Amino acid sequence: MRKETDLKRTLTLFQVVMLGLAWNTPMIYFSVFGVAYEGSSGFLTPAYTLAVLAVLFTGASYAVMAKKIPISGSAYTFVKKTMNPKLGFIAGWILLFNYLFAPIIACITFGIFLNAQFPQVPPYAWIIGLTLLLALISIVGVNSSANISSFFVLLQIIFIVVFCGFMIKGLINGTGEGTLVSMEPFINSDMSLSVVLAGASIVIFSFLGFDTMTTLSEETINPKKTIPRAIFIMIGIVGILHVCTSYFIQLIVPNFTFQNPDSAALELVNIVGGSLLGSIFITVLIAAIFTQGLASVTAVSRLLYVMGRDSMLPKKFFGYVHPKYKTPVLNIIFSSVITLSAIFISVDAALRFVNFGALTTFFFVNLCVITMYVKNNEQRNRSIKGIVTYLLSPLVGAAFITWLLFLLDFTTLIGGFIWIALGMLYLMFLAKGGKRPFPQSQAEQVEAVEEKKAI
Repeated sequence: MRKETDLKRTLTLFQVVMLGLAWNTPMIYFSVFGVAYEGSSGFLTPAYTLAVLAVLFTGASYAVMAKKIPISGSAYTFVKKTMNPKLGFIAGWILLFNYLFAPIIACITFGIFLNAQFPQVPPYAWIIGLTLLLALISIVGVNSSANISSFFVLLQIIFIVVFCGFMIKGLINGTGEGTLVSMEPFINSDMSLSVVLAGASIVIFSFLGFDTMTTLSEETINPKKTIPRAIFIMIGIVGILHVCTSYFIQLIVPNFTFQNPDSAALELVNIVGGSLLGSIFITVLIAAIFTQGLASVTAVSRLLYVMGRDSMLPKKFFGYVHPKYKTPVLNIIFSSVITLSAIFISVDAALRFVNFGALTTFFFVNLCVITMYVKNNEQRNRSIKGIVTYLLSPLVGAAFITWLLFLLDFTTLIGGFIWIALGMLYLMFLAKGGKRPFPQSQAEQVEAVEEKKAI
């Protein structure tokens, strides 16, 4: 039997958190600011607060599954091992909806912003250049991706902190509400629950990224402890940044108006810090887009690798790991070719795919924890802590995600279900109409042998 090349365990807690934040992109707060402000009727602070709470429930489910099943593949692996291999394939297929289009969004926005700065260079030139650069860095190794991502993530966080510093200075000088302490951003007589919920359904997409860290389990040192910790650390960092920024914005410009939702953030930054801060903002935003693209290529290539290793996709191609770089080189090239479609696709269309894919897989992971609780008869899981962790928390998470999923527009839902139908057709072909059992990866074969020996 040919010996398979394994991924290399080198990632630390800090690096995993940075890769998660890179995919999430803290500066996405400004990318969706105009739409979020309109959707929440200006009540950004309660909308983001509610979104943090919602994400924490699903994040807790991911942490539970990452601890129980420290194998790359995210929702695909969790569903496959907890519920059913066929259902696991569908979860992985849906997850591709999210991961394949994430680098496309990065390249589209990269082209748009740089074309605005350098009109003589067409957007497709920037898209092609960024795609090639992301592929090269990803091929060299995940440590290179993590280290580069760390620098740009820290740059984004520094900018957001500086931006908040400008707002604090303005409030101290009497601008806006003229106070640093107020309940007005959280509680307002004009605010309604429906408005806050509508806002939360929009801004919750600013928290995506914690799930991608579970695709790095086989490249992480001590993943059973590192991945769960990384999930909560990342959600905590993003939550604090977004809620605090929203709080100060509502105090400094309580009645903020803008001409265009797409440029609302730039208008806001110029008001708060002037043209100099506005120029820095554009620079940091472009760097953030680059970082998101790098993390997205890392995530999708690892998902394709796990599905290929399990023969859910052609194993010789998708299950290949380069002997020198220890990275799934062919998957990186494959996803990069697909990313070039950013030349022809609109950012709105790509975002619809990401939204549907993310929310659907979130639902599956919450369901995995509930299924594991029902199947597990261990006494410790019947304690109060076990009931909350394995039953109540994922139930709340699943309910909230379902509600958000059906708030998506009709066209998105139809497109998503068509993608699922295509996956089911491929699944029928893969299983030869149910006559052929799913093959196991080498890791699962070893695990099965060890279990038989234990018995």
